[in-house]
Amino acid sequence: MPDAVFRHEEDELTLPAYVGTEGEIGVDIGNLRASLGVVTVDRGFANTAEGASSVSYINGEEGILRYRGYPIEQLAEQASFLEVAYLLQYGELPTIAELGAYEDAITQHTLLREDVKHLFEAFPHSAHPMQILASATSALATYYPDALDPLDVEAVDISSRRLIAKTPTMIAWSYKYGVHQPYVYPDNDLDYASSFLRMMFAVPAEDYVADPVVTRTLNMLLILHADHGQNCSASAVRLVGSGQANIFSSVAAGIHALSGPLHGGANQSVLEMLTRIVESGDQIETVIKKAKDKDDPFRLMGFGHRIYKNFDPRAQILKKAAEDVLTALGVDDPLLDLAMELEGIALSDEYFVERKLYPNVDFYSGIIYRAMGFPTDMFTVLFAMGRLPGWISQWRELSADPDTKIFRPRQLYTGSPERSFVPRQDR
Repeated sequence: MPDAVFRHEEDELTLPAYVGTEGEIGVDIGNLRASLGVVTVDRGFANTAEGASSVSYINGEEGILRYRGYPIEQLAEQASFLEVAYLLQYGELPTIAELGAYEDAITQHTLLREDVKHLFEAFPHSAHPMQILASATSALATYYPDALDPLDVEAVDISSRRLIAKTPTMIAWSYKYGVHQPYVYPDNDLDYASSFLRMMFAVPAEDYVADPVVTRTLNMLLILHADHGQNCSASAVRLVGSGQANIFSSVAAGIHALSGPLHGGANQSVLEMLTRIVESGDQIETVIKKAKDKDDPFRLMGFGHRIYKNFDPRAQILKKAAEDVLTALGVDDPLLDLAMELEGIALSDEYFVERKLYPNVDFYSGIIYRAMGFPTDMFTVLFAMGRLPGWISQWRELSADPDTKIFRPRQLYTGSPERSFVPRQDR
């Protein structure tokens, strides 16, 4: 691959070019400012690769997502979530023995310290679960000060396993606290998804056994959310980690980043939008007309994707899963009926098809979570639980890279030029 050349006025600089595994070309501008006094401007870093990564590959034009080279379609259909968590962190699928040892290691850390309950109970019962989860995740660093060194591989290993093991418990307990129900402890005889569902929905007065369709679909949802390149939250985790902050603090930053409605909060926004439509009493034709009107502030949430210029491959998988769950559970819900009607229109209406505004992963995940019985404000924490292995893998990759530098983007200053201070009596 020939190098690139940058010319500015009479100066010229050769920029090294690199080619990724899938043919992507990157131009190294690391010496641009030092050599020519010039910086690049790239809003949202849409064209900037901070560095190289081997965790996941996305081709938005062709609708491709792979974890460590494995197509997302194969992993979602055949793998367990912990199997994928192992793959993302260590680069290879585990053998039967390795997977068994990893699963055992996770189950050893599912319990929370009893006094963590006091942290949950310091919040209002109406607190959003994402804020509670971020706070609890950050607080874990105070419980395990022996395993915070980002350069200690063994410490990172045990901290990573603690995070993956304890996050379902933290999420379920935040829910139980919010609805004034007793906390339910993890059951290490159950698989990851089944234990979480039990902690969420079991009560002491009766037995609870998770529906196999729900368990299987939740496992799939977690896998589909496990990593997605340098998105907002993964970049936040890496940015904080670049200062050698511990993994708990870095992941807490990712949780906060994920909470926004333009990122992980989008699946919650989908259900809130559907609720508003049902409550308004508008006909579906009116809703579609409003969505097409650029002067109308109304927008259909859950359609289109910044990266995918084709169908989101995760959405294709979840479309069938949504049909299976709704059929198996026999759910009768006007919001879900409306969602299915909107989906049908978006897949056939020329306006949406031309603009590639297909239903995305947030559209289908919200529908499925509601059918499973999860309240709307829990949707984003479920996203966080799935994304956790990706955040950890991105953080570990960055921390282990000898070429890592603390993130320090430049800015193009557009404020006032130098001026003299005016004493307050003369202003």
